[in-house]
Formats: sequence, structure tokens, C-alpha cells
Amino acid sequence: MNIQSSVQLSSPRQTAQVRLPDDRMYEAPVGTQLETYFKSIDFDLPAPIIAAHINGELRELSYHIVADSEVRPITLADSDGMRIYCRSLAFLMITATEQTFPQARIRVNYGLNFGGLYCTVEGRPPFTPDELARIETRMREMVQADMSIGKARIPIDEALRHFKAKDYTDKVDLLKARKKDYLTLYTLGSGQDYYHGYMVPSTGYLQQFALSPYGPSFVLQYPRRELPTIIQEPVQYPKLVAVYNEYGQWMRVMGVPNVGALNQAQAAGRMREVILVSEALHEQRIARIASDIADLHPQVRLVFIAGPSASGKTTFSKRLSIQLLANGIHPISLGLDDFLVNRDDTPRDESGDYDFESLHALDLSLFNSVLLSLMEGQEVTLPRFNFLTGSREPGETIRIDQHHVIIVEGIHGMNPELVGNISAECLYRVYVSALTQLNIDLHNRVPTTDTRLVRRIVRDAPYRGYSATQTLKRWESVRRGAKRWIFPFQEHADVMFNSALVYELAVLKPFAEPLLLQVKPRTREHIEAKRLLSFLEWFIPVSPDLIPDNSILREFIGGSILTDFSFHSGDREHILLE
Repeated sequence: MNIQSSVQLSSPRQTAQVRLPDDRMYEAPVGTQLETYFKSIDFDLPAPIIAAHINGELRELSYHIVADSEVRPITLADSDGMRIYCRSLAFLMITATEQTFPQARIRVNYGLNFGGLYCTVEGRPPFTPDELARIETRMREMVQADMSIGKARIPIDEALRHFKAKDYTDKVDLLKARKKDYLTLYTLGSGQDYYHGYMVPSTGYLQQFALSPYGPSFVLQYPRRELPTIIQEPVQYPKLVAVYNEYGQWMRVMGVPNVGALNQAQAAGRMREVILVSEALHEQRIARIASDIADLHPQVRLVFIAGPSASGKTTFSKRLSIQLLANGIHPISLGLDDFLVNRDDTPRDESGDYDFESLHALDLSLFNSVLLSLMEGQEVTLPRFNFLTGSREPGETIRIDQHHVIIVEGIHGMNPELVGNISAECLYRVYVSALTQLNIDLHNRVPTTDTRLVRRIVRDAPYRGYSATQTLKRWESVRRGAKRWIFPFQEHADVMFNSALVYELAVLKPFAEPLLLQVKPRTREHIEAKRLLSFLEWFIPVSPDLIPDNSILREFIGGSILTDFSFHSGDREHILLE
């Protein structure tokens, strides 16, 4: 056969094909919207489709297919899909509120674990339940009408005029640091606003939501990824909300309630002041916690410290131990990892893999026995877990007296089942997390999980040898563990310590960007890297030279004076038995 004879002159194909993960292929005229494809395809998916990955890039359903493409639907059960849904839902709520109560201004503050955005209203008293019901009714009318959500790229000068006219000073300040000469605004009816990230194409996609009174304000409820078609009952988190709101109030007093104001503080030469006051606030809180423990000692003999990954628990524990020593109390640390069961006895997860984050991966009986013996003044040989062999070995032998407290750091510290054999009067629990209240602007928040993820990417590279790609791959598993073993027990804490620092993302930015830029294109990790790089663009970098050497941030960027600090410093010979 003459191969050359099969080659012939052709003209551009007038159609574009999409290939789904199951290898089904569909064809439509070039330029057809992805939404049109999906409406013609039968899917067997557990949740509504919200967006798609097209050739390794996240795209909205309004995206026009102009060439043959590999397409993977993104649903409400995916993190990207949930972010798009919540963002679109917030736009719907804010637009409906502007139409119902024109003088009201909504601030979207932070997320709550049951599936809710904690919001506050400015320019008027808090909404009553009847007023919230009116806003929700308007939202449902707009959903029923399936109103189009459009977008337009406009020059930055035009965007500034638009937000100045609406008196959105937060957005005006933010745009002063904008390096690009344009901004993309989304439109819904008469509403037009900036939102950091993609949207659904129309309000008809936003079927699941509720507005509910919550404490002094209200929550915008949405389904969770695990149950994407259900709105859960609100759960009260009084301690968590109090910590969030206290920090938000402090930022407003300092004049840095959002990223634009933080950038303006830097331009005005106030960054050293912001850093010093932020660090002083941490020191004040840690000293107060140590004083509380001292007041309760010797009845309190055990201090548990828990929180999600990259919360700064290690530095917090060391700074707390220093404050305890200043109060005449000698801390000694125990590692939960040393009480892991032998590897063959480790429980397995739904996939059949070892579940090292399960509470039952610990030998609870041994752990409780060791704690009780130590508190009774007995000599105890601690276990040491050998991660190479997967089994426990004998460790150091110690004895403590009434001047000591035992500090235990680990993800299960808030779980009552961890120490079921020990009286609650002997315990003091501290929940540590980076509960950031720093919004990009009134309507665009910085999730706490993003702050912790950037911290971890920056720390993992030099100290654990992980690339940003490896950290991003592991992050979903880390978040799953926190949702199962940490967040449900956070309100059991005696006190919550907010490890967030209002300035930290401006410091972390130059550390994180080179690592994120190394993530390979057309991968799922690259989509997440692009998202993080995009929101970091809003921050003007701050030099790490201004950061104190005992700061929690030093745990991630390096240079901490506490790196080699031991809880046993100055007292080791007293408690160790050779």
C-alpha cells in the first residue's frame, strides 16, 4: 500500500470532540459551550456537575470548546466544585441582599465545618429571622428564574471607578496593588462584582442552600462534599466563633481587616508595627494560657495540644513550656506516635490501607497506664516506636514529681476517648489552629486551610524534602483526617489558640511561589498550584528579616531560636533515670 496516497488536501474541521474519562466521545460545532455538551450526555455521578478539567486545566461550564479535548467533569463532591458552588452562592446572596435591603453591606467572614459561611452585615443592625427569610425567598426566586451569571474583562481604571462609586474602599485598596491592567467582573442581573475564582453559568445550579441565624449574625449554608445533596443542621461552635470574631475585631482596630489594607500599611511604612503587635498578641495569649494552667496546678497534670496540620503546634508547645517554666512549673513532653500499635495491628481504612490517623492506631490502654503511673510518681519506661521495623521498643525511663506537667501534642488531644481512664479534672486541653480572618475583600475570604497549606508547602521543601507536588498530593488525605479526627472535637478544648498572623502570607509568598511554579503542568496538582499562586498575587511581599526569631512563622520559614529547645531543658537530670 502506498501510504502517501492516503494523504490528501483537507479543510478545517467544523466540529470539536470531547473525550470523557470513560472514553466516551462527543462532537459538536467548534465554539460550543461545555455546558451544552454536558446537557446532552447521560452521567452516572453522585453529585451535580459544577465545572470541568479540560486538558488538565480547570474551566467553567461556560467555556467554549474550540479543539478536541480531554474532559473530566467536576462535581459538588470535588474540592474545586465546592469552591465554585460556594463562591457562586455568595454572589447570589449578596445580589439578593442588595435588592432587598439596599443599605446593607455583607461581609463573608469564614467557613464552619457543618457547611456554612459565617457572614455579618454592616451599615445597619443584624438581620432578624424574618429579614433573613425575605433574602432567602428572593434568592430562591432568582434560582427558579435560572438567571445567567456572566462575566466581563474591563480595564483596571474602569474597575476602580466602579468600586469607588459603590464606596467599596476594600476593593479600591486591593486594586492599587494590581499588576495586570484588567479585572474580570461577574454580573448577575443588575449586580456586578469581583470574585476570586470561577462561577457556575447560571443561578439554576444553586439549588441547595439556606440562610440561618447564627449567634449574633447568620450563616449561608451549603452542602458538604461528603453529602452533596443535603443541607446539614447548623452546629453551634461558640468557642471557635468567639476566637474568630475576637481576631477579626483586633484586625479592624489595627486597621488591617483585609489584604488591601495590609498592602496599604506596608506602603505607609507600618509593617514593623503590624508584625510586632501581632507577635505581642501571640505572646500575651500564650502567657495567659500558662497562667491558667499554673492556677489549676497541681490538680491539672496533663496538657493536651491538638490542631490540624501546619497550625504551628510545635512552636506553640515550646513557647508554652517556656511560660510554664516562668511560672515555676516543669513541663515534660510525651509523643503520641510512640504509643502506636505494632504495624500489623494497625486498623485499615475503606481502601484497605493502614489508617495511621485513626484513634485506634494508638495503644490506648498502654497510654493511659503510663500517664497514671507517671502522675502517681512511679518510675516508668516509656515506649519508643521504631518506624523502620513498625514496632515498639523500650525507650527512656523517667519519674516526675508534683512540680511537673505532662504535655502531649497530637491530633487526638481533644478526643475524650484518648484518656477515658483519667479524671477530667486532671486535664487541660488547648486547640491550636491558624484561624485567619484576613479577607481579600468583603466578599472574598482566605480559607484557613489555604493558609495552612501554604505554610506546609514552604516548610516541607527544606525540612522534609517534599516538593510542592508531593505536599499537594497528600493534602486531601490530611484534610480528610482532620475532618474525621480533629474538627468534631475542637469544642472540647479548654482554650483555643489562634496561631494565624495577619501578615504571614505576605512573608510566605516569596518562599511559596518558586515551589509552586515547579509543579508540572496538566496535572491536578498544577490546578491547585495555579489557584494558590493566583491569590498570592494580591499580597505585596514582606521581608522575613522583620520576623522575631521565636515567632510561630519561623517554624515554616526557618531561623527559629526554638529549634533545639527541649522541654527537659534545665531539669533533665532530675527526671531521667539512667
